[in-house]
Amino acid sequence: MKSLSKILLIYLSLFAYTCADHVDYEAIEGYQITADVYFQSESDYEAALIGTYDPLQWLYLNVLIGDIASDNSLCGGESATDVIGLQQIDDYTHYPANDNLKSIWQWLYEGVNRANYMHENKDLIEFGNKDALYAEVYFLRAYYYFQLVKFFGDVPLFTERRLSAGDSGTLVRVPKEEVYNQIEIDLQNAVDNLPNSQGQIGRVNKYTAYSLLGKVLLYQDKFSEAAAAFDNVIGIYSLVQDYGNQFLRLGENGPESIFEIQYTNTSNWWDWGCPQCSEGNFGIIHTGPRGWSGPTYAQGWSFNVPTEEFYNSFEDDDIRRNATVLDMVAFAATTGASYTEGYEHTGYYNNKYIPRAGESGAQTELNYLTNYRAIRYADVLLMAAEAYNRGGLNDEIARDYLNQVRMRAFETEPEYLIEGLTGSALTEAIWEERKFELSMEGHRFFDLVRTGQAPIKITGFVEGKHEVFPIPQQEIDISGLTQNPGY
Repeated sequence: MKSLSKILLIYLSLFAYTCADHVDYEAIEGYQITADVYFQSESDYEAALIGTYDPLQWLYLNVLIGDIASDNSLCGGESATDVIGLQQIDDYTHYPANDNLKSIWQWLYEGVNRANYMHENKDLIEFGNKDALYAEVYFLRAYYYFQLVKFFGDVPLFTERRLSAGDSGTLVRVPKEEVYNQIEIDLQNAVDNLPNSQGQIGRVNKYTAYSLLGKVLLYQDKFSEAAAAFDNVIGIYSLVQDYGNQFLRLGENGPESIFEIQYTNTSNWWDWGCPQCSEGNFGIIHTGPRGWSGPTYAQGWSFNVPTEEFYNSFEDDDIRRNATVLDMVAFAATTGASYTEGYEHTGYYNNKYIPRAGESGAQTELNYLTNYRAIRYADVLLMAAEAYNRGGLNDEIARDYLNQVRMRAFETEPEYLIEGLTGSALTEAIWEERKFELSMEGHRFFDLVRTGQAPIKITGFVEGKHEVFPIPQQEIDISGLTQNPGY
């Protein structure tokens, strides 16, 4: 795995790109070609852009941790020592020498470095689509930095170039406010220059940028600005009728999808020591049942298991319960399926991101095709509702957005609509709705932290410490970075 010392030596992998209708993200690792030789045409920049998209595929840990660190699920796995880094995060015993957190740091900074590589070489040639292409670059850099801030708080910020070996020992963490400012600058560039739609599925557009900008602003409690950003997205997308189907292959890149990370099983690359080398969704295998024999689903490693308390917290008529949480005990009894109980077995599995029969390549563990729905329209509706409510802007609009989500969840049954709530009571209702609408999608922990609910909701959470994760020890040893409080 790459340490920050190797991040300092990162180069952009140049790679073959032969895709007509979607983004493959297929990087050919290991080739080193100087920029002045490589960048000769617009197509060269297009290929390099896909290299900047590529690290998105590696971020399966971000999703798993967003659930495992929350109150909705347990780590699971085979035993208490299976993927010890995730077990520690679940138990709130994690510390700086956590390999999973180190991977997140490294992969996100590789994404930043790839974006900066393109920034360095922006002016080598001119072509007509350059501003729009670079708007994608800056969106991606903003996305990588946003993930870094969510996980680690204050982080090193660099934008004009890649890091080099000479930067070792010179890096400093800057206040997260400065990082947020740069994220906003990059996203404003994206908003100003991206088209309304793209010819290739998987590439971001203007509304993707508005959605992420609104989310970034909401995380800073800039409610008026967030509401204004979301206003540009409301009505452009729509909620799909069948809540559960949107998480199946047939529901990928549908009318509710604002930003999806694309995966494929066409690549033959796989390496147990390098899960990021696969083009498939490595996170999916984590959530399936061990020793599986039966229909519909496929074998996995029984991580990220929903709790019984979470399952029972859904209202009885909420269609999202069974779409979100698979009651494996009931399913096995009905179908005759069998499986092996894993560590911390609850009888429940993540039904949104679970391995399904026929959706993998030859190398099962690394080649699930399932896309990750990074931003859905329902998420935007609830964030917009929160911005309008917490900003004191318009509780009526906030209730309308909230009820659009609830109408789908309860199949338009009027008794489930939220009527008359205002102020803090409405805030609580919106937060609770996010729990049910977006659960098991990697959002819950970060929602609880940003809204100040984590110390109350999460067992083991220490206020003033666990809002962020520790800076990887290896990065401190190499660059002399300061550690987060409490670690």
